[in-house]
Amino acid sequence: MKKENYKTQIIVSGEYALKEVSGILADLKAKHVLAVCSRSAIRHYGVEFLEEFSGDITFFHEFSSNPRYEEVEEGIAVFEKEQCDTIVSLGGGSAMDVAKCIKLFATMDKSFNYLQQEKKQNQIRHIAIPTTAGTGSESTSFAVIYYQGEKQSVAHESILPDYAILHAGFLEKLPLYQKRATVLDALCQGIESYWSVNSTEESKQYAAKAIQGIKEHLESYILENKGWEQIMLAANQAGRAINISRTTAAHAMSYKITSFYQFAHGHAVALCLPETWKYMSEHLERCIDTRGKAYLEQVLEELNQLLGKKDTASAIAWFLNVIDKMELEYPVQNKQEELEILVSSVNVERLSNFPVQLEAKDLREMYQEILKTSDTLE
Repeated sequence: MKKENYKTQIIVSGEYALKEVSGILADLKAKHVLAVCSRSAIRHYGVEFLEEFSGDITFFHEFSSNPRYEEVEEGIAVFEKEQCDTIVSLGGGSAMDVAKCIKLFATMDKSFNYLQQEKKQNQIRHIAIPTTAGTGSESTSFAVIYYQGEKQSVAHESILPDYAILHAGFLEKLPLYQKRATVLDALCQGIESYWSVNSTEESKQYAAKAIQGIKEHLESYILENKGWEQIMLAANQAGRAINISRTTAAHAMSYKITSFYQFAHGHAVALCLPETWKYMSEHLERCIDTRGKAYLEQVLEELNQLLGKKDTASAIAWFLNVIDKMELEYPVQNKQEELEILVSSVNVERLSNFPVQLEAKDLREMYQEILKTSDTLE
Protein backbone atom coordinates (compact mmCIF):
# COMPACT_ATOMS: atom_id res chain seq x y z
CA MET A 1 0.00 0.00 0.00
CA LYS A 2 1.20 3.50 -0.84
CA LYS A 3 0.01 6.90 0.38
CA GLU A 4 0.76 10.06 -1.55
CA ASN A 5 -0.22 13.68 -0.98
CA TYR A 6 -1.63 15.54 -3.99
CA LYS A 7 -2.67 19.13 -3.33
CA THR A 8 -5.25 18.80 -0.49
CA GLN A 9 -5.85 15.14 -1.28
CA ILE A 10 -4.39 11.88 -0.02
CA ILE A 11 -4.07 9.13 -2.66
CA VAL A 12 -3.97 5.56 -1.39
CA SER A 13 -2.95 2.84 -3.84
CA GLY A 14 -1.74 -0.73 -3.83
CA GLU A 15 -3.15 -4.18 -3.16
CA TYR A 16 -4.54 -3.30 0.27
CA ALA A 17 -5.82 0.20 -0.49
CA LEU A 18 -9.47 -0.73 0.07
CA LYS A 19 -8.74 -1.97 3.56
CA GLU A 20 -7.81 1.57 4.52
CA VAL A 21 -11.31 2.96 3.95
CA SER A 22 -12.76 1.99 7.34
CA GLY A 23 -9.72 3.38 9.11
CA ILE A 24 -9.98 6.64 7.18
CA LEU A 25 -13.65 6.96 8.13
CA ALA A 26 -12.69 6.40 11.76
CA ASP A 27 -9.98 9.05 11.53
CA LEU A 28 -12.55 11.46 10.04
CA LYS A 29 -14.89 10.65 12.97
CA ALA A 30 -17.61 9.80 10.46
CA LYS A 31 -20.92 8.68 11.95
CA HIS A 32 -23.17 8.31 8.92
CA VAL A 33 -21.89 7.74 5.38
CA LEU A 34 -23.77 8.43 2.17
CA ALA A 35 -22.46 5.84 -0.30
CA VAL A 36 -22.99 7.11 -3.85
CA CYS A 37 -22.83 4.17 -6.25
CA SER A 38 -25.00 2.42 -8.80
CA ARG A 39 -26.70 -0.87 -8.00
CA SER A 40 -24.61 -2.51 -10.70
CA ALA A 41 -21.42 -1.28 -9.00
CA ILE A 42 -22.45 -3.00 -5.78
CA ARG A 43 -23.41 -6.13 -7.70
CA HIS A 44 -20.07 -6.27 -9.56
CA TYR A 45 -17.64 -4.99 -6.95
CA GLY A 46 -19.29 -5.34 -3.55
CA VAL A 47 -18.86 -3.07 -0.55
CA GLU A 48 -17.16 -5.46 1.86
CA PHE A 49 -14.50 -2.83 2.44
CA LEU A 50 -17.09 -0.88 4.47
CA GLU A 51 -17.92 -3.78 6.78
CA GLU A 52 -15.53 -2.67 9.50
CA PHE A 53 -17.03 0.82 9.62
CA SER A 54 -18.88 1.12 12.92
CA GLY A 55 -21.25 3.90 11.85
CA ASP A 56 -24.34 3.93 9.62
CA ILE A 57 -24.39 3.71 5.83
CA THR A 58 -27.10 4.94 3.47
CA PHE A 59 -26.84 4.08 -0.22
CA PHE A 60 -27.83 6.46 -2.99
CA HIS A 61 -28.27 4.86 -6.42
CA GLU A 62 -30.75 7.18 -8.16
CA PHE A 63 -28.60 8.75 -10.85
CA SER A 64 -28.00 8.13 -14.53
CA SER A 65 -24.82 7.80 -16.60
CA ASN A 66 -25.21 11.46 -17.59
CA PRO A 67 -26.26 12.78 -14.15
CA ARG A 68 -29.05 15.34 -14.01
CA TYR A 69 -29.40 18.30 -11.68
CA GLU A 70 -32.63 16.81 -10.27
CA GLU A 71 -30.78 13.62 -9.34
CA VAL A 72 -28.24 15.62 -7.37
CA GLU A 73 -31.15 17.33 -5.59
CA GLU A 74 -32.49 13.88 -4.65
CA GLY A 75 -29.07 12.92 -3.31
CA ILE A 76 -28.92 16.07 -1.17
CA ALA A 77 -32.39 15.29 0.22
CA VAL A 78 -31.24 11.81 1.23
CA PHE A 79 -28.00 13.19 2.70
CA GLU A 80 -30.00 15.59 4.90
CA LYS A 81 -32.82 13.22 5.82
CA GLU A 82 -30.39 10.56 7.02
CA GLN A 83 -28.17 13.16 8.72
CA CYS A 84 -25.08 11.99 6.84
CA ASP A 85 -21.76 13.70 7.47
CA THR A 86 -19.41 11.96 5.00
CA ILE A 87 -19.61 10.77 1.38
CA VAL A 88 -18.05 7.70 -0.21
CA SER A 89 -18.37 7.39 -4.01
CA LEU A 90 -17.78 4.09 -5.78
CA GLY A 91 -17.87 3.79 -9.57
CA GLY A 92 -16.91 5.73 -12.67
CA GLY A 93 -17.08 9.42 -13.39
CA SER A 94 -20.86 9.64 -13.01
CA ALA A 95 -20.90 8.45 -9.40
CA MET A 96 -18.07 10.79 -8.50
CA ASP A 97 -19.64 13.76 -10.29
CA VAL A 98 -22.88 13.22 -8.34
CA ALA A 99 -20.98 12.86 -5.07
CA LYS A 100 -18.94 16.01 -5.72
CA CYS A 101 -22.07 18.04 -6.44
CA ILE A 102 -23.89 16.68 -3.38
CA LYS A 103 -20.93 17.74 -1.25
CA LEU A 104 -20.70 21.20 -2.81
CA PHE A 105 -24.44 21.98 -2.88
CA ALA A 106 -25.51 20.41 0.43
CA THR A 107 -24.76 23.53 2.48
CA MET A 108 -26.25 25.98 -0.03
CA ASP A 109 -29.64 27.69 -0.02
CA LYS A 110 -32.24 25.06 -0.98
CA SER A 111 -34.68 27.64 -2.35
CA PHE A 112 -32.35 28.85 -5.09
CA ASN A 113 -30.67 27.19 -8.09
CA TYR A 114 -27.42 25.72 -6.80
CA LEU A 115 -25.63 26.40 -10.09
CA GLN A 116 -26.20 30.14 -9.66
CA GLN A 117 -24.93 30.39 -6.10
CA GLU A 118 -21.49 31.27 -4.80
CA LYS A 119 -19.38 28.18 -4.25
CA LYS A 120 -17.83 27.83 -0.81
CA GLN A 121 -15.72 25.32 1.06
CA ASN A 122 -17.54 23.13 3.59
CA GLN A 123 -16.63 20.44 6.09
CA ILE A 124 -18.26 17.48 4.33
CA ARG A 125 -15.61 14.85 3.54
CA HIS A 126 -15.53 12.78 0.37
CA ILE A 127 -13.67 9.52 -0.27
CA ALA A 128 -13.62 8.65 -4.00
CA ILE A 129 -13.07 5.06 -5.15
CA PRO A 130 -12.88 4.65 -8.94
CA THR A 131 -13.83 1.31 -10.49
CA THR A 132 -12.58 2.29 -13.96
CA ALA A 133 -9.31 3.67 -15.27
CA GLY A 134 -10.43 6.54 -17.42
CA THR A 135 -11.85 9.78 -16.12
CA GLY A 136 -9.38 10.52 -13.33
CA SER A 137 -12.36 12.19 -11.63
CA GLU A 138 -11.12 11.01 -8.25
CA SER A 139 -8.36 13.62 -8.51
CA THR A 140 -10.09 16.55 -10.22
CA SER A 141 -11.85 19.61 -8.84
CA PHE A 142 -14.66 19.68 -11.37
CA ALA A 143 -17.78 17.69 -12.25
CA VAL A 144 -20.32 17.48 -15.05
CA ILE A 145 -24.11 17.38 -14.62
CA TYR A 146 -27.00 18.20 -16.94
CA TYR A 147 -29.50 20.96 -16.24
CA GLN A 148 -32.55 21.20 -18.50
CA GLY A 149 -30.76 19.00 -21.00
CA GLU A 150 -27.62 21.15 -21.17
CA LYS A 151 -24.22 20.07 -19.90
CA GLN A 152 -23.01 22.12 -16.95
CA SER A 153 -19.42 22.13 -15.74
CA VAL A 154 -19.19 22.59 -11.99
CA ALA A 155 -15.72 23.62 -10.86
CA HIS A 156 -14.39 24.59 -7.44
CA GLU A 157 -11.27 23.61 -5.53
CA SER A 158 -13.39 22.30 -2.65
CA ILE A 159 -14.82 19.42 -4.68
CA LEU A 160 -11.48 17.71 -5.06
CA PRO A 161 -12.15 14.52 -3.02
CA ASP A 162 -10.27 14.38 0.27
CA TYR A 163 -9.14 10.82 -0.44
CA ALA A 164 -8.71 8.84 -3.65
CA ILE A 165 -8.55 5.07 -3.17
CA LEU A 166 -6.98 3.36 -6.18
CA HIS A 167 -7.83 -0.35 -6.10
CA ALA A 168 -6.60 -1.78 -9.39
CA GLY A 169 -8.37 -5.11 -8.82
CA PHE A 170 -11.65 -3.53 -9.92
CA LEU A 171 -10.36 -3.34 -13.49
CA GLU A 172 -10.31 -7.12 -13.84
CA LYS A 173 -14.12 -7.18 -13.95
CA LEU A 174 -14.71 -4.35 -16.40
CA PRO A 175 -16.59 -5.28 -19.60
CA LEU A 176 -14.29 -5.15 -22.62
CA TYR A 177 -15.96 -2.16 -24.32
CA GLN A 178 -15.82 -0.18 -21.07
CA LYS A 179 -12.16 -1.04 -20.63
CA ARG A 180 -11.40 0.17 -24.13
CA ALA A 181 -13.41 3.39 -23.85
CA THR A 182 -12.14 4.39 -20.42
CA VAL A 183 -8.46 3.76 -21.06
CA LEU A 184 -8.71 5.75 -24.30
CA ASP A 185 -10.33 8.60 -22.38
CA ALA A 186 -7.34 8.64 -20.04
CA LEU A 187 -4.90 8.56 -22.97
CA CYS A 188 -6.73 11.43 -24.68
CA GLN A 189 -6.71 13.41 -21.45
CA GLY A 190 -2.95 12.98 -21.19
CA ILE A 191 -2.34 14.07 -24.79
CA GLU A 192 -4.76 17.02 -24.68
CA SER A 193 -3.41 18.18 -21.35
CA TYR A 194 0.13 18.13 -22.74
CA TRP A 195 -0.70 20.61 -25.49
CA SER A 196 -3.31 22.69 -23.61
CA VAL A 197 -2.62 26.43 -23.42
CA ASN A 198 -3.09 26.08 -19.65
CA SER A 199 -0.39 23.44 -19.25
CA THR A 200 2.35 23.90 -16.68
CA GLU A 201 5.52 21.99 -16.01
CA GLU A 202 3.66 20.13 -13.27
CA SER A 203 0.72 19.19 -15.48
CA LYS A 204 3.07 18.11 -18.29
CA GLN A 205 4.89 15.81 -15.90
CA TYR A 206 1.60 14.16 -14.91
CA ALA A 207 0.50 13.96 -18.56
CA ALA A 208 3.80 12.42 -19.66
CA LYS A 209 3.55 9.72 -17.00
CA ALA A 210 -0.03 9.00 -18.06
CA ILE A 211 0.86 8.73 -21.76
CA GLN A 212 3.90 6.55 -21.16
CA GLY A 213 2.13 4.30 -18.67
CA ILE A 214 -0.85 3.71 -20.94
CA LYS A 215 1.25 3.19 -24.08
CA GLU A 216 3.47 0.68 -22.31
CA HIS A 217 0.65 -1.38 -20.81
CA LEU A 218 -2.25 -0.80 -23.22
CA GLU A 219 -1.90 -4.01 -25.21
CA SER A 220 -1.50 -6.31 -22.22
CA TYR A 221 -4.38 -4.55 -20.43
CA ILE A 222 -6.80 -5.00 -23.33
CA LEU A 223 -5.65 -8.35 -24.73
CA GLU A 224 -4.41 -10.16 -21.65
CA ASN A 225 -6.30 -8.42 -18.83
CA LYS A 226 -3.03 -7.55 -17.09
CA GLY A 227 -1.29 -4.37 -15.97
CA TRP A 228 -4.26 -3.16 -13.90
CA GLU A 229 -2.22 -1.25 -11.34
CA GLN A 230 -0.10 0.53 -13.96
CA ILE A 231 -3.17 1.53 -15.96
CA MET A 232 -5.05 2.70 -12.85
CA LEU A 233 -2.09 4.86 -11.80
CA ALA A 234 -1.67 6.25 -15.32
CA ALA A 235 -5.36 7.20 -15.48
CA ASN A 236 -5.02 8.97 -12.15
CA GLN A 237 -2.00 10.88 -13.48
CA ALA A 238 -4.12 11.94 -16.47
CA GLY A 239 -6.77 13.20 -14.07
CA ARG A 240 -4.18 15.22 -12.16
CA ALA A 241 -2.93 16.66 -15.45
CA ILE A 242 -6.33 17.88 -16.64
CA ASN A 243 -7.14 19.17 -13.16
CA ILE A 244 -4.51 21.80 -13.91
CA SER A 245 -4.74 22.26 -17.68
CA ARG A 246 -8.31 21.20 -18.52
CA THR A 247 -9.11 19.33 -21.73
CA THR A 248 -9.26 20.87 -25.20
CA ALA A 249 -11.00 20.59 -28.58
CA ALA A 250 -11.26 16.79 -28.81
CA HIS A 251 -13.24 16.62 -25.57
CA ALA A 252 -15.35 19.61 -26.56
CA MET A 253 -16.23 17.98 -29.87
CA SER A 254 -16.98 14.61 -28.29
CA TYR A 255 -19.87 15.46 -25.98
CA LYS A 256 -22.61 15.65 -28.59
CA ILE A 257 -21.30 12.52 -30.31
CA THR A 258 -21.66 10.72 -26.98
CA SER A 259 -25.32 11.69 -26.52
CA PHE A 260 -26.33 11.78 -30.19
CA TYR A 261 -24.94 8.39 -31.22
CA GLN A 262 -24.96 6.70 -27.80
CA PHE A 263 -21.21 6.09 -27.73
CA ALA A 264 -19.24 5.84 -24.50
CA HIS A 265 -17.48 9.10 -23.67
CA GLY A 266 -13.94 7.75 -24.16
CA HIS A 267 -14.94 6.20 -27.46
CA ALA A 268 -16.24 9.54 -28.75
CA VAL A 269 -13.17 11.48 -27.58
CA ALA A 270 -10.82 8.98 -29.22
CA LEU A 271 -12.57 9.49 -32.57
CA CYS A 272 -12.17 13.28 -32.31
CA LEU A 273 -8.56 13.43 -31.12
CA PRO A 274 -6.73 12.50 -34.37
CA GLU A 275 -8.56 15.18 -36.38
CA THR A 276 -7.82 17.96 -33.86
CA TRP A 277 -4.21 16.77 -33.61
CA LYS A 278 -3.83 16.82 -37.40
CA TYR A 279 -5.47 20.24 -37.71
CA MET A 280 -3.17 21.69 -35.07
CA SER A 281 -0.03 20.31 -36.69
CA GLU A 282 -1.06 21.73 -40.08
CA HIS A 283 -2.02 25.20 -38.79
CA LEU A 284 0.75 26.16 -36.41
CA GLU A 285 0.61 29.71 -37.80
CA ARG A 286 -2.73 30.06 -36.00
CA CYS A 287 -1.17 29.42 -32.58
CA ILE A 288 -2.93 31.24 -29.73
CA ASP A 289 -0.76 29.90 -26.92
CA THR A 290 1.01 32.93 -25.45
CA ARG A 291 4.22 30.88 -25.33
CA GLY A 292 4.30 31.05 -29.13
CA LYS A 293 4.51 28.89 -32.22
CA ALA A 294 8.03 27.64 -31.47
CA TYR A 295 6.87 26.42 -28.08
CA LEU A 296 3.93 24.55 -29.67
CA GLU A 297 6.28 22.93 -32.20
CA GLN A 298 8.42 21.79 -29.28
CA VAL A 299 5.37 20.36 -27.49
CA LEU A 300 4.39 18.33 -30.55
CA GLU A 301 7.95 17.03 -30.85
CA GLU A 302 7.93 16.04 -27.17
CA LEU A 303 4.68 14.15 -27.74
CA ASN A 304 6.29 12.31 -30.65
CA GLN A 305 9.16 11.31 -28.38
CA LEU A 306 6.79 10.15 -25.61
CA LEU A 307 5.05 7.90 -28.14
CA GLY A 308 8.33 6.74 -29.70
CA LYS A 309 7.47 8.19 -33.12
CA LYS A 310 9.63 10.14 -35.56
CA ASP A 311 7.05 12.82 -36.41
CA THR A 312 3.48 13.96 -35.74
CA ALA A 313 2.06 12.12 -38.74
CA SER A 314 3.49 8.86 -37.37
CA ALA A 315 2.13 9.61 -33.88
CA ILE A 316 -1.37 10.24 -35.28
CA ALA A 317 -1.11 7.07 -37.40
CA TRP A 318 -0.24 5.12 -34.23
CA PHE A 319 -3.31 6.50 -32.47
CA LEU A 320 -5.57 5.67 -35.44
CA ASN A 321 -4.15 2.14 -35.41
CA VAL A 322 -5.08 1.86 -31.73
CA ILE A 323 -8.67 2.82 -32.59
CA ASP A 324 -8.72 0.13 -35.31
CA LYS A 325 -7.34 -2.50 -32.96
CA MET A 326 -9.98 -1.56 -30.39
CA GLU A 327 -12.63 -2.16 -33.11
CA LEU A 328 -14.39 1.11 -32.31
CA GLU A 329 -17.25 2.17 -34.55
CA TYR A 330 -17.48 5.56 -36.22
CA PRO A 331 -20.78 7.49 -36.09
CA VAL A 332 -22.97 7.30 -39.18
CA GLN A 333 -24.51 10.58 -40.35
CA ASN A 334 -28.08 9.93 -41.50
CA LYS A 335 -29.28 13.51 -42.06
CA GLN A 336 -27.51 16.65 -43.20
CA GLU A 337 -28.63 18.65 -40.18
CA GLU A 338 -26.77 16.28 -37.85
CA LEU A 339 -23.50 17.88 -38.93
CA GLU A 340 -24.71 21.36 -38.03
CA ILE A 341 -26.07 20.14 -34.68
CA LEU A 342 -22.62 18.79 -33.84
CA VAL A 343 -20.86 21.99 -34.91
CA SER A 344 -23.20 24.22 -32.89
CA SER A 345 -22.85 22.01 -29.79
CA VAL A 346 -19.18 22.77 -29.16
CA ASN A 347 -18.43 24.69 -25.98
CA VAL A 348 -16.46 27.81 -26.93
CA GLU A 349 -14.71 27.84 -23.54
CA ARG A 350 -13.22 24.44 -24.27
CA LEU A 351 -11.86 25.75 -27.56
CA SER A 352 -9.96 28.50 -25.75
CA ASN A 353 -7.78 25.78 -24.21
CA PHE A 354 -6.79 24.49 -27.66
CA PRO A 355 -3.48 25.97 -28.84
CA VAL A 356 -4.60 27.01 -32.34
CA GLN A 357 -7.57 29.17 -33.36
CA LEU A 358 -10.65 27.20 -34.45
CA GLU A 359 -13.73 28.48 -36.22
CA ALA A 360 -17.05 26.85 -37.07
CA LYS A 361 -15.87 25.97 -40.58
CA ASP A 362 -12.87 24.14 -39.10
CA LEU A 363 -15.10 22.16 -36.76
CA ARG A 364 -17.37 21.31 -39.68
CA GLU A 365 -14.45 19.97 -41.72
CA MET A 366 -13.20 17.88 -38.82
CA TYR A 367 -16.65 16.46 -38.07
CA GLN A 368 -17.00 15.56 -41.75
CA GLU A 369 -13.84 13.48 -41.46
CA ILE A 370 -15.08 11.79 -38.27
CA LEU A 371 -18.58 11.00 -39.53
CA LYS A 372 -19.34 8.18 -41.90
CA THR A 373 -22.17 9.17 -44.25
CA SER A 374 -25.22 6.96 -44.68
CA ASP A 375 -26.14 5.90 -48.23
CA THR A 376 -29.63 7.21 -47.48
CA LEU A 377 -28.47 10.67 -46.36
CA GLU A 378 -31.31 13.12 -46.84
